Amino acid sequence: MQQNIHTKSFTLPNGKEVTIETGKLARQADGSVVVKCGNTMLLATVVSSEEAKEGVDFLPLSVDYQEKFASAGKIPGGFLKREGRLSDYEILICRLVDRALRPIFPGDYHADTQVMISLVSADAEVLPDSLAALAASAALSVSDIPFNGPISETRVARIDGEYVVNPGKTERLSADLDIIVAATLEDILMVEGEMKEVGEDDLLEALQIAHDAIKVQCQVQLDLAEMAGKTEKRTYSHENSDEALATLIHDTYYEKMYAVAKECNASKKIRKEKFGAFKAEFVEGLPEDHEYDAHLIGQYFNKVQKKACRNLVLENDVRLDGRALNQVRDIWTEVDYLPTPHGSALFTRGETQSLTTLTLGTKMDEQMIDGAMYEGTNKFMLHYNFPGFSTGEVRPNRGPGRREVGHGNLAYRALKNIIPTENNPYTIRIVSDILESNGSSSMATVCAGSMALMDAGLEVKGAVSGIAMGMISDADTGKYAILSDILGDEDHLGDMDFKVTGTKKGITACQMDIKIDGLKYEVLKEALLQAKEGRDHILGEMDKTISKTNDSLKPHAPRSTNLVIEKEMIGAVIGPGGKVIQEIQATTGATIAIEEVDGKGHVNIFATDSESMDGAVKRVKEIVIMPEVGEVYEGKVKSIMPFGAFVEFLPGKDGLLHISEIKWERLESMDGVMEVGEEIQVKLLDVDKKSGKFKLSRKALLPRPPRKEKESESKK
Repeated sequence: MQQNIHTKSFTLPNGKEVTIETGKLARQADGSVVVKCGNTMLLATVVSSEEAKEGVDFLPLSVDYQEKFASAGKIPGGFLKREGRLSDYEILICRLVDRALRPIFPGDYHADTQVMISLVSADAEVLPDSLAALAASAALSVSDIPFNGPISETRVARIDGEYVVNPGKTERLSADLDIIVAATLEDILMVEGEMKEVGEDDLLEALQIAHDAIKVQCQVQLDLAEMAGKTEKRTYSHENSDEALATLIHDTYYEKMYAVAKECNASKKIRKEKFGAFKAEFVEGLPEDHEYDAHLIGQYFNKVQKKACRNLVLENDVRLDGRALNQVRDIWTEVDYLPTPHGSALFTRGETQSLTTLTLGTKMDEQMIDGAMYEGTNKFMLHYNFPGFSTGEVRPNRGPGRREVGHGNLAYRALKNIIPTENNPYTIRIVSDILESNGSSSMATVCAGSMALMDAGLEVKGAVSGIAMGMISDADTGKYAILSDILGDEDHLGDMDFKVTGTKKGITACQMDIKIDGLKYEVLKEALLQAKEGRDHILGEMDKTISKTNDSLKPHAPRSTNLVIEKEMIGAVIGPGGKVIQEIQATTGATIAIEEVDGKGHVNIFATDSESMDGAVKRVKEIVIMPEVGEVYEGKVKSIMPFGAFVEFLPGKDGLLHISEIKWERLESMDGVMEVGEEIQVKLLDVDKKSGKFKLSRKALLPRPPRKEKESESKK
């Protein structure tokens, strides 16, 4: 069978070669490619229906990314031993690709479209998340699906002061700035990443480096499409239109909607009701035999409403709720609101509210990670919940969706680097329940999470606040307005959603999505500086409630400590079959976990009160303490022999108390001298260098009797 295989390659700035191949695999898909870098290989396919479903006025795009365990030579865990539902890590990559692709499709294209990306071969040092969007875009480029691309994504990390494009997995661990950027040849589309308190200029420099690398990747896709003969796209017609109806609605209701927008009602519910009343009025006034399309009526009313709200901002610098462009909504906060959790905070900004809790756990509470590219444990978790009642809706609770996973991950990345990794014995879980939502609930989660950490008494590098920035622009006039702390409506009708989090020292995370073509770096810098102003204001409001970490944990919070012991002593603490450690836990009520790290034993002791903690620490220290010659110990007689007694002077350590070392007087036998279980004080005289046996003495602690006179005279 004749194959029509085409291949293009390019070299990353770090010298790694990336190859894109089409025509070999999945040829019945509308478009398919294999992207290879090192031993990492991604198969991306795309299929789109020929026609749109009736009544659909949006792009039904689904993006799925899945890692095959075989790609890394692994068998999945669990009972079924097969790939199951997508992990959070896979969902986050789905979102990275979706957010980059969706704005690039034609606005009037509404056919069901599915992009599937599979990791079929894994290289431990080549991360697939920075190649997934490249693979998806390349598959679209070699198809006939309408697409205003190509696009690509790349990772930029700053390592030891140098910016590196698509660093290896190990290199990335030491980065103080780590972002993934999506862009076309001309414009940046999306940014997602975390930082360790870096400046705005550092972020801008990373964006420019990423865009330069992406331009090369986009040109390669154009060349590949030309080689494959896929430069022509299919024709389609997915939208009906009625210009007369559009003009009628605009001319009749634009001024009315503009006036409602200008009323500056604080409540989105009132605005929604008034805008909805115009549509109801129009429909009720139509004759029964009218031929207008109901779907088009709704579509045109939405367009007029959007235009009125946008023009209000551009023409008058007036926002829907009356705020100035850089003004943050009113904030009120509270900590220790809930008596039982180990930390809690309530953060309310305008009509957005987060109730956040913090729970402290042991090492045994760590999250197990089992994936093709990542495995291990995670001791800091942040979960975000968005119930229907937060927006006044009826919606079934079926667990977290992709949006909840994405918003929670952004807040997690914002806070993870302010929690010291050294000397932190706790597993930490933060849960943000959104009780009200009108814009930027993920940033409310960051603020509430930061306050909950401080309320719990955990040491953090600094408080973190977050703000969502928006933008409204007019391509014809070049006018634009940057909005601080956007409402939900401003997010919907705006051209940018740019979330920035940070401490007083610098940025800790960011997420940006652009809905228009073109965003100049000067505008982006202006947005970042305005965001800093807003972040500082929010930090000031948070400081009014809690300005530093509480001096101690809550009285009911569990206590935890780490003891570092010699590797050889791990077995002594555990005991045969776990007997020793189980006995300590049973008698003290503490929980103990032991692991070997860097040739040392790390003993994590977790207790609900100081008595249990002190008891467990004392027992462990007694086991691991190294006996010192000359020291006095409280011992217990374990057994009696004709030549002396064996005494346990430390847990698990027995020494011989010879019959000659019991008393100064000579003993003929051990009969009646001492009993098994008797507690006595002994002194460690010596440790045999070869056998390690301990020599004990009791008489060394007793006063030496005076010598007899006869003995003294005979020696004269």
